[in-house]
Amino acid sequence: MDKQSLSKMAAGFLQNSEYNYVPEEIALSETVKGMRIFETPILAFAAADNECFNLLKEASVIGQHFMEPREWLPESRTVISFFLPFTEAVKKGNRRDRLWPSEEWLHGRIEGQAFVVRLCQYLSSELIKAGFKSLAPSLDKRFWAQTGFNKAKQNSGDPKAFTSNWSERHVAYICGLGTFGLSKGLITKKGIAGRFGSIVTELYLPPDEREYKDIYEYCSMCGACVKHCPVKAISLDKGKNHIICSGFLDKTAEKYKPRYGCGKCQVGVPCESSVPKK
Repeated sequence: MDKQSLSKMAAGFLQNSEYNYVPEEIALSETVKGMRIFETPILAFAAADNECFNLLKEASVIGQHFMEPREWLPESRTVISFFLPFTEAVKKGNRRDRLWPSEEWLHGRIEGQAFVVRLCQYLSSELIKAGFKSLAPSLDKRFWAQTGFNKAKQNSGDPKAFTSNWSERHVAYICGLGTFGLSKGLITKKGIAGRFGSIVTELYLPPDEREYKDIYEYCSMCGACVKHCPVKAISLDKGKNHIICSGFLDKTAEKYKPRYGCGKCQVGVPCESSVPKK
């Protein structure tokens, strides 16, 4: 099993899966019935012992609670990160209204994340069948995350209330998928609008060489996401305010229960579907 075959497996799973489409029975409207959620995923690979994983334990990045690949799987050799770009239908839908998330985006956020889980499970199971212990940290029982939905943490006003012991975006950066943007999303060659997932495995795969040096290298700092944020949670000088952002997500959760989302900083911007030209 090599990198090319894994990429083909991921693409094939997406192409043949009914879960990459919005089912008629849960569609929020006629418009989104049968809507395809994701385009073909892109994958990147890093060595499990890459020193950058240890750097994520620094307080200024994530913190000591971050678990390195070999803390999840002691004999792991490779970390596989993937990005699933949203389809044009999902992105176009969310460009319509400057305040509230569109039906397309709500499905992309919730049903889309459910598909990410299924893809993680599929790739892990195939690697295990091939004789290599593997797991998706975000699906492991040891995984935890603190978000704005934890009211006590949010009300404390502590930015560290928004953290976890495994970060898909930071892992994707280390693997070579892309760099951070002003909105704290990760800009890949397929843009910023989409979802990430990752696998830790004992299979050795040659690590990809990162095509960037700086954590914000792909961001042009154009400020488009600043203008698009409905609650002014992003600024050119301070970046993203997680507390303000999360507060708005709470409002969307109340308005669209059981779904939530926003994504205005990911659409109608130069980095929506590619790395922007500076």
